Amino acid sequence: MVKYLLPLILLFLISCNEEVVKKPKNLIQKDKMVSVLYDISLLNAGRSINQNILNEYDIVPMEYIYEKHGIDSLQLVNSDTYYASLPIVYEAIYTEVKERLENEEASINAKKEEAAKKASEKATELKKADSDEAKDGLPKT
Repeated sequence: MVKYLLPLILLFLISCNEEVVKKPKNLIQKDKMVSVLYDISLLNAGRSINQNILNEYDIVPMEYIYEKHGIDSLQLVNSDTYYASLPIVYEAIYTEVKERLENEEASINAKKEEAAKKASEKATELKKADSDEAKDGLPKT
């Protein structure tokens, strides 16, 4: 039994090591792929929120991505297909994209909260100044 089981296990391990999709010659490196997918996510979100802004500035999202990153559509498709054939690597790429998006969202929210806090403090100062003027009967200078 063991003599049949061992060759089966070895065969299984060798077959799992087989490349499903061949590595393209012009593969986009993992870090650059993260940046490309991050930018695609931002542009798609922008397009879904307000297409008019993209039209106003004559931005064609995918052309912008290709130009910005110095890639072409075939290179992107081949690289994406290759990484998709490596589930662990593909998941790591998308996890990194997700983390970048979440970090950007947190940064924007922090800036909004800071701006709201400053506006609230300014409103409080103005109310206090108006209150002081009303008590004195004279405008403060």
